[in-house]
Amino acid sequence: MKFAQSIILICFLGLSTLTGCSSIDTPSPDGITNLKNSFPVITATGYSIVNIQPGKTHDQKVLQAMRASKLDAYRELSEQLYGLQIDSTTTLRDIVQTDSHLEASVSGLVRGAKVVRTYPLSKNVYATELQLDTKLLYRLYEIRGTL
Repeated sequence: MKFAQSIILICFLGLSTLTGCSSIDTPSPDGITNLKNSFPVITATGYSIVNIQPGKTHDQKVLQAMRASKLDAYRELSEQLYGLQIDSTTTLRDIVQTDSHLEASVSGLVRGAKVVRTYPLSKNVYATELQLDTKLLYRLYEIRGTL
């Protein structure tokens, strides 16, 4: 009788140990694993050339380059968030390529991004670094009730 009780006890402990160590993620109702505790910070850098900017003085061109580099950084951030739409056509005549056309575009709304810094990369190039904390982005959408 003690032998049977010992076997039952060993089986019970073995099963409880196996189920207690389970590491199976339970997917959320929409099929995506819960990632609320994993929020990456996304960074983007934009660049602009000073001397090709419109403006009568060098200072005006620098300000335009700073603005252009900021917009370029937002474009890069949008590409990371939403992807890049690629449209391409190639024309062949007699198995020889006669024309090739490639167009890329991105469209999206960026909220919560902040400018980390804007600085001259060289005498003629400005750079702007943006940062987007996706935890802040998640909270903005949560407040609006769009999640």
